[in-house]
Amino acid sequence: MKNKALKRYIYSLSPLLFLFLLCSFKTDGPEKKIKRDTTVASFKLRTIIVDAGHGGHTGASGSYSTEEGVTLALAFKLQKAIEKNLPGINVVMTRTTPAGVPLQTRSDIANNNKGDLFISLHCNSLSDRISYRHGKKIRVPDRSGRGVLVLVYGFHRDKEEAAALRENLFEEKDGGKGVSMGFDPNDPTAMILLNAFKAKYRKNSLRFANLVNSEFVDTDGRHSDGVKEQGVLVLCHSAMPAVLVETGFINNPTDEEYLNSEAGQNEIVASIIRALVEYKKEVE
Repeated sequence: MKNKALKRYIYSLSPLLFLFLLCSFKTDGPEKKIKRDTTVASFKLRTIIVDAGHGGHTGASGSYSTEEGVTLALAFKLQKAIEKNLPGINVVMTRTTPAGVPLQTRSDIANNNKGDLFISLHCNSLSDRISYRHGKKIRVPDRSGRGVLVLVYGFHRDKEEAAALRENLFEEKDGGKGVSMGFDPNDPTAMILLNAFKAKYRKNSLRFANLVNSEFVDTDGRHSDGVKEQGVLVLCHSAMPAVLVETGFINNPTDEEYLNSEAGQNEIVASIIRALVEYKKEVE
């Protein structure tokens, strides 16, 4: 049974936890060098999911371009840049054509491929303002938005994140017959493991989001609305660290030109790559 295996896994971590606690306290004696145990397997960033937002004639649009087209172009550039700059990492694309892909399908692709990081690329846009002229209601385009925004999933969808983790970490099929081994909420070892992964993925989502945002602001000099929480389905249904990058306001003429230019797209991708290199270094 899977839960028995989980128990063995939890118990096997006990010596490591004890060693960590032992080494965490300072002593008055002379400092001793501790030889690193290289037999303990470390985490490796192996698979990155690149999600080109929207598709199927959905999403935001500018005066001459669409979100589905811009994000697909960025996704292809990011795929090539990861393969060039981070060799050995497998890149999985959720969308490779203009056709739309359902939101849950995107998360399913990420989970089925055992992704270690989910990056969703989008373009932002502001809704029209409502104004009144001569007693008539009119819509006025709001093109005041500019710059970037990086999102992580909101805590109000925490239960959906837990459900995705349970399915991805605990569910397994018995002999391919579709019989689920299930998750036992009364098993303390299973709950410990589930909560540990939730905390880890949350921490790493914020870690990567802040790295990306810093690159946009500090290196590229772009305006940013910061790192924020939002109830985005593809983020909370993906059982891994996940961020959504709003690369610019496509209905702002200046941002639209930037988003469609080679130089602008290359700069966006380069910033994400620098963040990925630093993130990989930190988590590994």
